[in-house]
Formats: sequence, C-alpha cells, structure tokens
Amino acid sequence: MYVAVKGGEQAIDAAHDWLAEERRGDLAVAELTLAQIREQMSLAVNRVMAEGSLYDPDLAALAIKQARGDLIEAIFLIRAYRTTLPRIGHSRAVDTGAMRCDRRISATFKDAPGGQVLGPTFDYTHRLLDFKLAADGELPEATESAPSEAPMPRITEFLNKDGLIQDEAASDELPPDMTRQPMDYPANRALRLQALTRGDEGFVLGMAYSTQRGYGRNHPFVGELRIGAVEVEMEVPELGFEICIGEVVLTECETVNQFAGSKTEPPQFTRGYGLVFGQTERKAISMALVDRALRWQELGEDNLGAPAQDEEFVLAHADNIQASGFLEHIKLPHYVDFQSELELVRRMRAGATGAMREAAE
Repeated sequence: MYVAVKGGEQAIDAAHDWLAEERRGDLAVAELTLAQIREQMSLAVNRVMAEGSLYDPDLAALAIKQARGDLIEAIFLIRAYRTTLPRIGHSRAVDTGAMRCDRRISATFKDAPGGQVLGPTFDYTHRLLDFKLAADGELPEATESAPSEAPMPRITEFLNKDGLIQDEAASDELPPDMTRQPMDYPANRALRLQALTRGDEGFVLGMAYSTQRGYGRNHPFVGELRIGAVEVEMEVPELGFEICIGEVVLTECETVNQFAGSKTEPPQFTRGYGLVFGQTERKAISMALVDRALRWQELGEDNLGAPAQDEEFVLAHADNIQASGFLEHIKLPHYVDFQSELELVRRMRAGATGAMREAAE
C-alpha cells in the first residue's frame, strides 16, 4: 500500500532549492558547461545514452549535469524525456560491417584481415594516477588519428568458411519493441538483446562474470570487438528512396564460444552478441556473454541452474530504473503500513509472551 504525501510543501520547495545549491557547488569555481561534459566525460555520456535508449550526447550531458553526476538518475531523466518524443518512423537496420572503426580488435586471430586497430583504450595503461591532469591548462600532445576506412571483414566469417561456427538464422519478422509493449516471457532473442543493451552495466557485468566463474559453463573468446560510426538510413515515403539521416557511434562485440554439441546441434563454435551506443566495450562484451548463456535452450544444452541462464531473473532485474524506483520508494512515507505492522507485532509478542509464561508454569 502506497501512502500519498500530504502537506510539507514548504519543506519540499526548500529541499529543491537546497538541491539546486548543492548541484551548483562552490560559486567560486567555474560552472561546468554541457560541452565540457560531452567532450571530457564521454564514457559517462555514452552510458547514459545506452541505458536511456536515446542517442543524443547533448541531452545526455544535460542529464548528467542536472543529476549531479548520478548516472542512474541521469538515465531516468533521459528515459522520461524520451517518452515525450513523437515517433515519426523507423530507420533501416544499421550495417555494422560498414563501420568506420576507431577501434577493432580480435582475441582469436593475431593477423586479422583489416588489422588490429587499438584505438583509444585503457587496456595498456598502468592505472596510476596522472597528476599532470590536475595541473590547470594541461593539454595532451596533438596526434594524427582518424577512423580506419579499410575494409574489415568479420572474424566469424573466416570460421564460417569451414563450417566451424553456428550460422545465424536470418529472419524477416519485425522484432518486438520493448519500449512500447511490456516484456513477455519467454522472450525471443531480439527482445532479450534489447533488454540487455539498455540494462544496467554493473548488473550485466556481474552476470557475465558469473558465467566465467562456472555458473553457466561459458568459456568465451572475443572474436571481434569494434567501435566506430555507422550511418543511419531511413526511407522517406515522400521521396520513395532511402536517405542517410545521420550517424551514431556504436560498440559491437561478437564472442566465440566452444560448444561440445547436443542432441540437436553438432560440435562447433557458437556466438554471443552485444551492441551498445557509444564506446561502451565493457558493456558490449558483458552483453555478449549473457546473450550466449541465455541461448542454452535453443542450442539443446542442459540448464545448470545458473543465474545467467534464467531468462526472467536476468531480464527482470537488469533494468536499473525499475530497480531503483522500487528500491527508493521505501524511503517515502509508509506511516499507515508501518502502524498496522507495529500493531501486528505487538499482538504476536503479547501472545508469545503469554505462551512462554504458561509453559514455564
């Protein structure tokens, strides 16, 4: 039972004013601009866009500023704003094979066709604090960097030439849209991938880590990880043909997993897949691992009872907005609920005390 909050309007207004003061901080320190957040906190911006299901770096930067850096609150703001936007049409499925890659690596082949492109990555840093960044006006050295325009065929295509990796079945069926209709179980793979791509990064990471530790028998290799810009195309009815309406930066990951075979499938490699807005490679890899774990039924594998294999458990708890909303509502007034429980506990305690006295006599 939820109890409506009555009165206290002055206190609530004062709380809003205090929040605004805390958000601004010390007035002697220059205020953060949206451009600074967008350009210098890009990974936070990318996460807000991914889990907020709205690709707009400026709006994500605004949400981060308004939320005082609380990314889940920022994601909440973005999702709320998203519901006010009109749906004017649908774009074509993006062609990630034509991605202009800033980063493209494979853990399965050293000499991958198209080359290994390390790009901007923390992978080879020493994780030591760089105190030069604390110096005012510190600028990085200018470098010549540009997305790779060279063709980069998919690594899994080479495995598929020998029939060593499971074919992905193409489907003309329109995938469901979880932002417009409630989640239903069992969910098909397209719906599961939607839920994972906007799921909480920490939760999806935890599920992925659990599969690596043996809860799901999942030993993956990163077949390919690529980050870069892809064109978004849309057919305009008035024109009668497709046009490019913009570009988005995506992170795509395909994992390769050993599969010993089942009653329905021969021994081969199988795939896990992750696709996320922006440079969010930890999330994309985690998503691919969980995707693979959830495919146990279609591959004819045994369900080992691992959390990452439980579709409803994973998908129902991956959404940080639903989770935080249900969690944080308990700090709102529940006076009537508590009073009823207080009376119940008093009656139970009185009954238990009487029974103990009778037993003692």
